Amino acid sequence: MNFKDKVFLVTAASRGMGAAIAKELALNQASLVLMSRSEAVVSLADSLGAVPVTGSTENAEDLKKCVDLVIEKFGRIDGVVNNTGHPPKGDLLEITDADWMKGMNQVLMNVIRISRLVTPFMINQKKGAIVNISTFSAFEPSASFPVSSTFRAALGSYMKLYANRYGSSNIRMNNVLPGFIDTYAITEDIKKQIPLNRSGKTNEIAKTVAFLLSDDAGYITGQNIRVDGGITRSI
Repeated sequence: MNFKDKVFLVTAASRGMGAAIAKELALNQASLVLMSRSEAVVSLADSLGAVPVTGSTENAEDLKKCVDLVIEKFGRIDGVVNNTGHPPKGDLLEITDADWMKGMNQVLMNVIRISRLVTPFMINQKKGAIVNISTFSAFEPSASFPVSSTFRAALGSYMKLYANRYGSSNIRMNNVLPGFIDTYAITEDIKKQIPLNRSGKTNEIAKTVAFLLSDDAGYITGQNIRVDGGITRSI
């Protein structure tokens, strides 16, 4: 893949999957704007020749500031990777309203808000791609991740609606559903549930995302792509 002359925005890019995605896109010559709450995004961006932005994906004004910077700097936006941190956890009925709302802002409203911001530019360009980092538990909900499971299932519905609405404008949206990735420590019992018998690697997620942003995936939209070592059993 070659992303020369392509401009991508990656959120929560300072570490883990976000950083791996940024590195993979930079390796393929993309121009990048990297957003994170952590100041670590500045050093990563410097190492990749990217533009850093400090801000939170939970904040609508921060997202607008970020998109405005992309357009000001490059005059276009070819793709967005909506990555985020882990939503709150807890026993189902013990989770507070505040934590439910935080989770909704983290993994659903962030995508809705940024889609609202970038879609007009993509329509004018007659092309665009958005990839949302979701989770395997979106469609096989886990009691260990109740907030994430709930709102990322909703993200699946939003993604389908968006893909249907803007496919005719040559704008694609897909979700990537990682399983247990090597940034997350797992027990032997969990590992035994994974047919490949190991955690996934951040660069495996990154390569999947890069493919979905590329022209090679030009006929893929509205899909939930599981990258989970086979842990989900549904067809």
